[in-house]
Amino acid sequence: MDWLQVVVLALLQGLTEFLPVSSSAHLILVPALTGWPDQGLAFDVALHFGSLFAVLLYFRRDLINMTSSWTQSLATRKLDDDARLAWGVIFATIPVGLAGLAFKDEIELYLRSPFYLAIGLVVFGLLLGWADWRFRGNRLVNQMTWKDVLIIGCAQALALFPGTSRAGVTITAALLLGLSREAASRFSFLLSIPVILLACLLKTKDLVEAQVPVEWGAMALGILVSAVSAFLCIHYFLVFIKRIGMQPFVIYRIILGIALLVVFY
Repeated sequence: MDWLQVVVLALLQGLTEFLPVSSSAHLILVPALTGWPDQGLAFDVALHFGSLFAVLLYFRRDLINMTSSWTQSLATRKLDDDARLAWGVIFATIPVGLAGLAFKDEIELYLRSPFYLAIGLVVFGLLLGWADWRFRGNRLVNQMTWKDVLIIGCAQALALFPGTSRAGVTITAALLLGLSREAASRFSFLLSIPVILLACLLKTKDLVEAQVPVEWGAMALGILVSAVSAFLCIHYFLVFIKRIGMQPFVIYRIILGIALLVVFY
């Protein structure tokens, strides 16, 4: 890869990992438009590590409090808000983990195409817009019930369908349950941590087994750009979400879905 490809793909990963759009749609569309070669497994691993570092850094205080309260809850069996949130993130991750183990190969084989990406972008984009317009409420993260956590966790499993967007579908589910935009986004970001971590571990395992050569310079730059862009994305998304709402992302998803169909069909 040349340096321009490294920077563009790292920016895309950092931005689209946490916005309610589809990172997979961007990573298939950009190489098709530019003629760039596939970036390879090692670079994918680097980009995911960059995104993971960004979300860990941004929510470091929350994570320290959650970890401390969660550890205490194991001994005392008493839950404060931070312990409940930590357990909620764990429980909400189980459905996507089980679904990934059960259906990942079939999805990669049969559904990983521009057509299904476009369908996922448009359908789940419209659902996001409807949830933001019709059901958005004022509930906070600490007001979620265990039923809410289970529903959002099951919704996250739908992100295995191409074009859905993990951030998009979890925010949609949270909005449908009456959470505020900020609460829905915050819980979605926290949910990304175990999912991205698991993805990094699986991809690293595949990388070690494949014994592919590594371009260390490209990987280092990819991690840096992905981390910085993801950190800024999280910050400004949470800052401006009250004013911009979800509708601009809905419009963008529809345009991107149409673009995929035009380019590939």
